[in-house]
Amino acid sequence: SSGINAEYGHWGVDELIGNWWRPNYEPPQYPYIPPHITKPKEHRRLFLVRLPDKAMFAVPRNYKLVAAPLFELYDNSNGYGPVISTLPQSLSRFNYVYA
Repeated sequence: SSGINAEYGHWGVDELIGNWWRPNYEPPQYPYIPPHITKPKEHRRLFLVRLPDKAMFAVPRNYKLVAAPLFELYDNSNGYGPVISTLPQSLSRFNYVYA
C-alpha cells in the first residue's frame, strides 16, 4: 500500500448508479444503447464511492475542482453536461444518513 493510502484511507466503491454509452466517435452519449447500434464505441459506468473522513484530490492545473450542490446540477446539462446533470436523479434512490 502506498503512503497516500495509509495516511488517507481507502475509497469504498459501493454501487453502480448509471451506465452511459457512446455509439460512435462523436460527442453525444446516451443512458441506453440506441437500437440501431450493435457495438457501442464507449461504455461509461458511474459508481457511488464512499470517501474516508480525510481525503486528498490531485487536480491538474488546467482543470478546476468544483463542489456543486445537487440542486445546481439538476436539469443543467448546458452547464455540466448530460452525464453530470443527471446525478440528482441517479442518486435519488439512496437514503442518506447525516451524522
